[in-house]
Amino acid sequence: MNNTLSVSSLNNQIKSLLETTFLQMSVKGELSRITYHNSGHVYFTLKDENSAISCVMFRGNLSRLKFRLEEGMAVIVHGSISVFTQRGSYQINATSIEPDGEGALALAYEQLKQKLQAKGYFEYKKPIPKVINKIAIITSQTGAALQDMLRVATNRWPLVKIVLLDTIVQGEASASSIAHNINRAQTLDVDVIVVGRGGGSIEDLWAFNEEVVADAIFTCKIPVVSAVGHEIDFVISDFVADLRAPTPSAAMEMILPDKNEMLFRLDEMSMHMDKLFQRLLYTKAQNLKHLHELFKAHSFEAKLAINKREIELLYSRFSQKIDFILAHKNAKLEKTKEDLFFIMKKFLNFKETKLTNLSELFLQNEPSKNLHVNYAQVVKDGKKTTLKSLKVEDTFELHSKEEIVSAKVISKKSLL
Repeated sequence: MNNTLSVSSLNNQIKSLLETTFLQMSVKGELSRITYHNSGHVYFTLKDENSAISCVMFRGNLSRLKFRLEEGMAVIVHGSISVFTQRGSYQINATSIEPDGEGALALAYEQLKQKLQAKGYFEYKKPIPKVINKIAIITSQTGAALQDMLRVATNRWPLVKIVLLDTIVQGEASASSIAHNINRAQTLDVDVIVVGRGGGSIEDLWAFNEEVVADAIFTCKIPVVSAVGHEIDFVISDFVADLRAPTPSAAMEMILPDKNEMLFRLDEMSMHMDKLFQRLLYTKAQNLKHLHELFKAHSFEAKLAINKREIELLYSRFSQKIDFILAHKNAKLEKTKEDLFFIMKKFLNFKETKLTNLSELFLQNEPSKNLHVNYAQVVKDGKKTTLKSLKVEDTFELHSKEEIVSAKVISKKSLL
Protein backbone atom coordinates (compact mmCIF):
# COMPACT_ATOMS: atom_id res chain seq x y z
CA MET A 1 0.00 0.00 0.00
CA ASN A 2 3.04 2.28 0.33
CA ASN A 3 3.05 2.63 -3.53
CA THR A 4 -0.39 4.19 -3.52
CA LEU A 5 -0.32 7.72 -5.07
CA SER A 6 -2.78 10.53 -4.87
CA VAL A 7 -4.21 11.90 -8.08
CA SER A 8 -2.28 15.13 -7.66
CA SER A 9 0.96 13.24 -6.99
CA LEU A 10 0.43 11.09 -10.05
CA ASN A 11 -0.31 14.08 -12.26
CA ASN A 12 2.71 15.94 -10.90
CA GLN A 13 4.99 12.99 -11.64
CA ILE A 14 3.50 12.71 -15.15
CA LYS A 15 3.99 16.47 -15.61
CA SER A 16 7.61 16.25 -14.53
CA LEU A 17 8.24 13.26 -16.72
CA LEU A 18 6.57 14.64 -19.85
CA GLU A 19 7.79 18.20 -19.60
CA THR A 20 11.42 17.11 -19.09
CA THR A 21 11.25 14.38 -21.72
CA PHE A 22 9.54 16.53 -24.41
CA LEU A 23 11.24 19.85 -23.65
CA GLN A 24 11.99 20.62 -27.32
CA MET A 25 10.21 18.77 -30.10
CA SER A 26 8.69 19.20 -33.54
CA VAL A 27 5.35 17.59 -34.45
CA LYS A 28 3.82 17.41 -37.93
CA GLY A 29 0.07 17.37 -38.42
CA GLU A 30 -3.08 19.11 -39.70
CA LEU A 31 -4.65 22.13 -38.00
CA SER A 32 -8.22 21.87 -36.69
CA ARG A 33 -10.60 23.75 -34.36
CA ILE A 34 -8.57 26.98 -34.43
CA THR A 35 -9.67 29.64 -31.91
CA TYR A 36 -8.12 33.11 -31.71
CA HIS A 37 -8.89 34.23 -28.15
CA ASN A 38 -9.47 37.83 -27.00
CA SER A 39 -6.41 37.45 -24.77
CA GLY A 40 -4.22 37.27 -27.87
CA HIS A 41 -3.54 33.51 -27.57
CA VAL A 42 -4.56 30.96 -30.16
CA TYR A 43 -5.85 27.48 -29.34
CA PHE A 44 -5.99 24.66 -31.91
CA THR A 45 -5.86 20.90 -32.40
CA LEU A 46 -3.06 19.14 -34.28
CA LYS A 47 -4.17 15.82 -35.78
CA ASP A 48 -3.28 13.08 -38.24
CA GLU A 49 -5.21 10.07 -39.52
CA ASN A 50 -5.41 8.33 -36.14
CA SER A 51 -4.75 10.79 -33.31
CA ALA A 52 -5.13 14.38 -32.16
CA ILE A 53 -3.49 16.60 -29.54
CA SER A 54 -4.44 20.00 -28.13
CA CYS A 55 -2.09 22.92 -28.69
CA VAL A 56 -1.72 26.50 -27.58
CA MET A 57 0.44 29.38 -28.82
CA PHE A 58 0.66 32.28 -26.44
CA ARG A 59 0.49 35.92 -27.50
CA GLY A 60 4.23 36.62 -27.35
CA ASN A 61 5.08 33.80 -29.74
CA LEU A 62 1.99 34.44 -31.89
CA SER A 63 3.07 38.05 -32.56
CA ARG A 64 6.17 36.71 -34.34
CA LEU A 65 4.16 34.35 -36.56
CA LYS A 66 4.19 35.68 -40.15
CA PHE A 67 1.08 33.86 -41.42
CA ARG A 68 -2.41 33.15 -40.12
CA LEU A 69 -3.44 29.66 -39.02
CA GLU A 70 -6.20 28.22 -41.17
CA GLU A 71 -8.38 25.09 -40.90
CA GLY A 72 -6.84 22.03 -42.61
CA MET A 73 -3.41 23.62 -43.04
CA ALA A 74 -0.47 21.12 -42.84
CA VAL A 75 2.16 22.49 -40.45
CA ILE A 76 5.16 21.57 -38.28
CA VAL A 77 4.72 22.75 -34.70
CA HIS A 78 7.85 23.44 -32.65
CA GLY A 79 7.50 23.57 -28.87
CA SER A 80 7.21 21.49 -25.69
CA ILE A 81 4.68 19.44 -23.72
CA SER A 82 2.90 21.16 -20.89
CA VAL A 83 0.65 19.29 -18.42
CA PHE A 84 -2.38 20.81 -16.71
CA THR A 85 -2.41 18.85 -13.46
CA GLN A 86 -5.83 20.01 -12.26
CA ARG A 87 -7.50 18.20 -15.15
CA GLY A 88 -4.87 15.60 -15.86
CA SER A 89 -4.57 16.80 -19.44
CA TYR A 90 -1.59 17.78 -21.54
CA GLN A 91 -1.01 19.90 -24.63
CA ILE A 92 1.71 21.22 -26.88
CA ASN A 93 2.93 24.68 -25.96
CA ALA A 94 3.94 25.93 -29.44
CA THR A 95 6.80 28.38 -29.68
CA SER A 96 6.87 28.53 -33.50
CA ILE A 97 4.96 27.06 -36.44
CA GLU A 98 5.95 26.64 -40.04
CA PRO A 99 4.00 25.34 -43.04
CA ASP A 100 4.73 21.77 -43.98
CA GLY A 101 6.31 21.86 -47.46
CA GLU A 102 6.04 25.66 -47.85
CA GLY A 103 7.95 28.53 -46.29
CA ALA A 104 6.19 30.57 -43.62
CA LEU A 105 6.98 33.88 -45.28
CA ALA A 106 5.77 32.66 -48.68
CA LEU A 107 2.52 31.48 -47.12
CA ALA A 108 2.07 34.73 -45.20
CA TYR A 109 2.74 36.67 -48.41
CA GLU A 110 0.03 34.78 -50.32
CA GLN A 111 -2.44 35.01 -47.45
CA LEU A 112 -2.07 38.78 -47.12
CA LYS A 113 -2.13 39.26 -50.89
CA GLN A 114 -5.43 37.36 -51.17
CA LYS A 115 -6.88 39.23 -48.19
CA LEU A 116 -6.00 42.69 -49.54
CA GLN A 117 -7.14 41.81 -53.04
CA ALA A 118 -10.52 40.76 -51.65
CA LYS A 119 -10.73 44.13 -49.86
CA GLY A 120 -10.08 45.99 -53.14
CA TYR A 121 -6.65 47.35 -52.19
CA PHE A 122 -5.21 46.56 -55.63
CA GLU A 123 -7.94 48.15 -57.77
CA TYR A 124 -8.02 51.89 -57.10
CA LYS A 125 -4.98 53.83 -58.35
CA LYS A 126 -4.44 57.56 -57.92
CA PRO A 127 -2.85 59.22 -60.96
CA ILE A 128 0.74 60.39 -60.66
CA PRO A 129 0.92 64.20 -61.27
CA LYS A 130 2.45 65.21 -64.58
CA VAL A 131 4.22 68.15 -62.92
CA ILE A 132 6.08 67.25 -59.72
CA ASN A 133 7.66 70.01 -57.66
CA LYS A 134 8.23 68.20 -54.36
CA ILE A 135 8.86 64.52 -53.49
CA ALA A 136 8.89 62.79 -50.12
CA ILE A 137 11.30 59.82 -50.04
CA ILE A 138 10.69 57.25 -47.32
CA THR A 139 13.84 55.13 -46.92
CA SER A 140 16.99 54.82 -44.85
CA GLN A 141 19.31 57.82 -45.08
CA THR A 142 22.31 55.46 -44.99
CA GLY A 143 21.12 53.15 -47.73
CA ALA A 144 22.52 53.03 -51.26
CA ALA A 145 18.96 53.30 -52.61
CA LEU A 146 18.74 56.90 -51.40
CA GLN A 147 21.94 57.91 -53.19
CA ASP A 148 20.73 56.25 -56.39
CA MET A 149 17.43 58.15 -56.24
CA LEU A 150 19.10 61.48 -55.49
CA ARG A 151 21.60 61.01 -58.32
CA VAL A 152 18.90 60.19 -60.89
CA ALA A 153 16.62 62.99 -59.66
CA THR A 154 19.43 65.57 -59.89
CA ASN A 155 20.44 64.47 -63.38
CA ARG A 156 16.90 64.31 -64.70
CA TRP A 157 15.19 67.28 -63.04
CA PRO A 158 17.32 69.49 -60.75
CA LEU A 159 14.35 71.76 -60.00
CA VAL A 160 12.54 69.13 -57.92
CA LYS A 161 12.58 69.48 -54.12
CA ILE A 162 13.19 66.30 -52.16
CA VAL A 163 12.24 65.73 -48.54
CA LEU A 164 13.87 62.69 -46.89
CA LEU A 165 12.05 60.92 -44.08
CA ASP A 166 14.70 58.70 -42.51
CA THR A 167 13.00 55.34 -42.04
CA ILE A 168 13.82 51.92 -40.64
CA VAL A 169 13.35 49.58 -43.60
CA GLN A 170 14.51 46.28 -42.08
CA GLY A 171 13.83 44.52 -38.81
CA GLU A 172 11.07 44.33 -36.23
CA ALA A 173 10.28 48.06 -36.07
CA SER A 174 10.53 48.68 -39.82
CA ALA A 175 6.87 48.17 -40.74
CA SER A 176 5.59 50.63 -38.14
CA SER A 177 8.34 53.11 -39.09
CA ILE A 178 7.35 52.97 -42.76
CA ALA A 179 3.62 53.35 -41.98
CA HIS A 180 4.31 56.25 -39.61
CA ASN A 181 6.37 58.16 -42.15
CA ILE A 182 3.78 57.62 -44.90
CA ASN A 183 1.21 59.32 -42.68
CA ARG A 184 3.71 62.04 -41.79
CA ALA A 185 4.54 62.73 -45.44
CA GLN A 186 0.92 63.69 -46.10
CA THR A 187 1.45 66.83 -43.97
CA LEU A 188 4.47 68.05 -45.91
CA ASP A 189 2.68 69.43 -49.00
CA VAL A 190 4.40 67.04 -51.41
CA ASP A 191 3.17 65.93 -54.83
CA VAL A 192 4.19 62.27 -54.58
CA ILE A 193 5.63 59.85 -52.00
CA VAL A 194 8.31 57.29 -52.90
CA VAL A 195 8.61 54.32 -50.51
CA GLY A 196 11.56 52.04 -51.09
CA ARG A 197 14.89 50.43 -50.34
CA GLY A 198 17.55 48.42 -52.11
CA GLY A 199 17.52 44.72 -52.81
CA GLY A 200 17.83 41.88 -50.32
CA SER A 201 16.37 38.57 -49.25
CA ILE A 202 12.68 38.06 -48.61
CA GLU A 203 13.39 38.52 -44.92
CA ASP A 204 15.16 41.83 -45.61
CA LEU A 205 12.23 43.11 -47.66
CA TRP A 206 9.52 41.73 -45.39
CA ALA A 207 8.54 45.07 -43.87
CA PHE A 208 6.95 45.97 -47.21
CA ASN A 209 4.78 42.82 -46.97
CA GLU A 210 3.19 43.87 -43.67
CA GLU A 211 -0.51 44.76 -43.51
CA VAL A 212 0.13 47.96 -41.58
CA VAL A 213 2.22 49.28 -44.47
CA ALA A 214 -0.44 48.25 -46.99
CA ASP A 215 -3.10 50.07 -44.95
CA ALA A 216 -1.00 53.24 -44.78
CA ILE A 217 -0.42 53.23 -48.56
CA PHE A 218 -4.08 52.52 -49.38
CA THR A 219 -5.44 55.28 -47.13
CA CYS A 220 -2.80 57.82 -48.17
CA LYS A 221 -4.35 60.78 -50.02
CA ILE A 222 -1.12 61.51 -51.93
CA PRO A 223 0.01 59.19 -54.76
CA VAL A 224 2.51 56.58 -53.53
CA VAL A 225 5.26 54.92 -55.61
CA SER A 226 6.61 51.57 -54.38
CA ALA A 227 10.31 51.16 -55.27
CA VAL A 228 11.54 48.11 -53.35
CA GLY A 229 14.41 45.81 -54.24
CA HIS A 230 15.22 44.67 -57.75
CA GLU A 231 12.99 44.17 -60.79
CA ILE A 232 12.37 40.51 -59.90
CA ASP A 233 11.28 41.36 -56.34
CA PHE A 234 7.56 41.76 -55.77
CA VAL A 235 6.23 42.87 -52.38
CA ILE A 236 2.70 43.68 -51.18
CA SER A 237 3.40 47.42 -51.32
CA ASP A 238 3.95 47.07 -55.09
CA PHE A 239 0.35 45.92 -55.54
CA VAL A 240 -1.22 48.49 -53.21
CA ALA A 241 0.81 51.51 -54.36
CA ASP A 242 -0.41 53.78 -57.15
CA LEU A 243 2.74 52.99 -59.17
CA ARG A 244 5.28 50.15 -58.92
CA ALA A 245 8.88 50.91 -59.89
CA PRO A 246 11.24 47.95 -60.49
CA THR A 247 14.08 49.72 -58.63
CA PRO A 248 14.48 52.88 -56.53
CA SER A 249 16.40 54.67 -59.28
CA ALA A 250 13.76 53.62 -61.83
CA ALA A 251 11.14 55.35 -59.68
CA MET A 252 12.83 58.71 -60.28
CA GLU A 253 13.04 57.99 -64.00
CA MET A 254 9.35 57.11 -64.14
CA ILE A 255 7.94 60.13 -62.29
CA LEU A 256 10.40 62.91 -63.23
CA PRO A 257 10.88 64.39 -66.69
CA ASP A 258 14.30 64.32 -68.38
CA LYS A 259 15.73 67.84 -68.46
CA ASN A 260 17.50 67.17 -71.78
CA GLU A 261 14.33 65.86 -73.32
CA MET A 262 12.45 68.83 -71.87
CA LEU A 263 14.98 71.27 -73.34
CA PHE A 264 14.64 69.57 -76.70
CA ARG A 265 10.87 69.82 -76.40
CA LEU A 266 11.19 73.49 -75.46
CA ASP A 267 13.27 74.08 -78.58
CA GLU A 268 10.64 72.31 -80.65
CA MET A 269 7.91 74.30 -78.95
CA SER A 270 9.82 77.52 -79.59
CA MET A 271 10.14 76.73 -83.29
CA HIS A 272 6.53 75.69 -83.36
CA MET A 273 5.53 78.94 -81.66
CA ASP A 274 7.54 80.91 -84.22
CA LYS A 275 5.71 79.17 -87.04
CA LEU A 276 2.41 79.72 -85.31
CA PHE A 277 3.25 83.39 -84.77
CA GLN A 278 4.22 83.85 -88.43
CA ARG A 279 1.06 82.05 -89.50
CA LEU A 280 -0.95 84.20 -87.10
CA LEU A 281 0.59 87.41 -88.46
CA TYR A 282 -0.15 86.29 -92.02
CA THR A 283 -3.70 85.36 -91.10
CA LYS A 284 -4.26 88.67 -89.31
CA ALA A 285 -2.83 90.58 -92.29
CA GLN A 286 -5.19 88.75 -94.62
CA ASN A 287 -8.07 89.43 -92.27
CA LEU A 288 -7.10 93.11 -92.11
CA LYS A 289 -6.94 93.29 -95.90
CA HIS A 290 -10.30 91.60 -96.14
CA LEU A 291 -11.76 93.98 -93.56
CA HIS A 292 -10.35 96.95 -95.48
CA GLU A 293 -12.02 95.70 -98.65
CA LEU A 294 -15.23 95.15 -96.73
CA PHE A 295 -14.96 98.67 -95.32
CA LYS A 296 -14.52 100.09 -98.79
CA ALA A 297 -17.41 98.00 -100.05
CA HIS A 298 -19.62 99.22 -97.20
CA SER A 299 -18.39 102.83 -97.03
CA PHE A 300 -20.72 105.87 -97.44
CA GLU A 301 -19.35 106.63 -100.90
CA ALA A 302 -19.79 103.00 -102.00
CA LYS A 303 -23.34 102.98 -100.69
CA LEU A 304 -24.06 106.28 -102.53
CA ALA A 305 -22.64 104.84 -105.74
CA ILE A 306 -24.74 101.71 -105.31
CA ASN A 307 -27.85 103.78 -104.57
CA LYS A 308 -27.10 106.02 -107.55
CA ARG A 309 -26.80 103.00 -109.83
CA GLU A 310 -30.00 101.60 -108.38
CA ILE A 311 -31.78 104.96 -108.91
CA GLU A 312 -30.54 105.13 -112.51
CA LEU A 313 -31.61 101.56 -113.08
CA LEU A 314 -35.00 102.24 -111.52
CA TYR A 315 -35.38 105.45 -113.56
CA SER A 316 -34.51 103.56 -116.73
CA ARG A 317 -36.95 100.80 -115.87
CA PHE A 318 -39.57 103.41 -114.92
CA SER A 319 -39.10 105.28 -118.20
CA GLN A 320 -39.33 102.05 -120.14
CA LYS A 321 -42.44 101.12 -118.18
CA ILE A 322 -44.02 104.54 -118.76
CA ASP A 323 -43.18 104.42 -122.48
CA PHE A 324 -44.63 100.95 -122.68
CA ILE A 325 -47.76 102.02 -120.81
CA LEU A 326 -48.17 105.16 -122.94
CA ALA A 327 -47.66 103.18 -126.13
CA HIS A 328 -50.15 100.63 -124.92
CA LYS A 329 -52.60 103.31 -123.85
CA ASN A 330 -52.18 105.20 -127.14
CA ALA A 331 -52.81 102.04 -129.07
CA LYS A 332 -55.79 101.31 -126.86
CA LEU A 333 -57.00 104.92 -127.22
CA GLU A 334 -56.76 104.73 -130.99
CA LYS A 335 -58.67 101.50 -130.91
CA THR A 336 -61.21 103.06 -128.58
CA LYS A 337 -61.52 106.10 -130.83
CA GLU A 338 -62.06 103.87 -133.79
CA ASP A 339 -64.59 101.79 -131.90
CA LEU A 340 -66.28 104.92 -130.57
CA PHE A 341 -66.35 106.52 -134.03
CA PHE A 342 -67.82 103.34 -135.41
CA ILE A 343 -70.38 103.17 -132.58
CA MET A 344 -71.26 106.89 -132.92
CA LYS A 345 -71.56 106.56 -136.62
CA LYS A 346 -73.75 103.53 -136.19
CA PHE A 347 -75.73 105.32 -133.47
CA LEU A 348 -76.16 108.44 -135.63
CA ASN A 349 -77.24 106.31 -138.53
CA PHE A 350 -79.69 104.57 -136.25
CA LYS A 351 -80.99 107.88 -134.87
CA GLU A 352 -81.11 109.40 -138.29
CA THR A 353 -83.08 106.45 -139.56
CA LYS A 354 -85.39 106.64 -136.51
CA LEU A 355 -85.79 110.39 -136.98
CA THR A 356 -86.68 109.87 -140.58
CA ASN A 357 -89.19 107.23 -139.59
CA LEU A 358 -90.64 109.50 -136.91
CA SER A 359 -90.81 112.37 -139.32
CA GLU A 360 -92.64 110.23 -141.77
CA LEU A 361 -94.89 108.93 -139.03
CA PHE A 362 -95.49 112.47 -137.79
CA LEU A 363 -96.36 113.60 -141.22
CA GLN A 364 -98.66 110.68 -141.55
CA ASN A 365 -100.32 111.43 -138.22
CA GLU A 366 -100.49 115.25 -138.51
CA PRO A 367 -103.97 116.34 -137.34
CA SER A 368 -104.47 118.42 -140.36
CA LYS A 369 -104.11 115.34 -142.46
CA ASN A 370 -105.93 113.00 -140.16
CA LEU A 371 -108.98 115.21 -139.61
CA HIS A 372 -111.68 114.48 -142.14
CA VAL A 373 -114.66 116.58 -142.96
CA ASN A 374 -117.14 116.65 -140.07
CA TYR A 375 -114.40 115.51 -137.65
CA ALA A 376 -112.81 117.73 -134.98
CA GLN A 377 -110.08 117.28 -132.34
CA VAL A 378 -111.15 117.62 -128.69
CA VAL A 379 -108.80 120.00 -126.80
CA LYS A 380 -109.05 120.78 -123.10
CA ASP A 381 -106.79 123.24 -121.41
CA GLY A 382 -104.61 123.38 -124.56
CA LYS A 383 -104.08 119.65 -124.65
CA LYS A 384 -105.55 117.01 -126.87
CA THR A 385 -107.97 114.72 -125.07
CA THR A 386 -110.88 112.37 -125.75
CA LEU A 387 -114.58 112.58 -125.25
CA LYS A 388 -114.35 109.74 -122.75
CA SER A 389 -112.13 111.80 -120.43
CA LEU A 390 -114.56 114.71 -120.34
CA LYS A 391 -116.96 115.11 -117.45
CA VAL A 392 -120.29 116.90 -117.18
CA GLU A 393 -119.84 120.67 -116.84
CA ASP A 394 -116.29 120.50 -118.36
CA THR A 395 -115.51 123.15 -120.97
CA PHE A 396 -113.41 122.23 -124.00
CA GLU A 397 -112.68 123.16 -127.62
CA LEU A 398 -113.27 121.38 -130.88
CA HIS A 399 -110.55 121.97 -133.45
CA SER A 400 -111.14 121.30 -137.10
CA LYS A 401 -109.03 122.18 -140.04
CA GLU A 402 -110.84 125.33 -140.51
CA GLU A 403 -112.47 126.29 -137.22
CA ILE A 404 -112.26 126.19 -133.39
CA VAL A 405 -115.48 125.82 -131.37
CA SER A 406 -115.80 126.26 -127.61
CA ALA A 407 -118.27 123.90 -125.91
CA LYS A 408 -119.50 122.61 -122.51
CA VAL A 409 -120.51 119.11 -121.48
CA ILE A 410 -124.19 119.25 -120.57
CA SER A 411 -124.71 115.51 -120.32
CA LYS A 412 -122.76 112.36 -120.98
CA LYS A 413 -123.91 108.88 -122.08
CA SER A 414 -121.86 105.83 -122.99
CA LEU A 415 -122.71 103.99 -126.17
CA LEU A 416 -121.05 100.72 -125.16
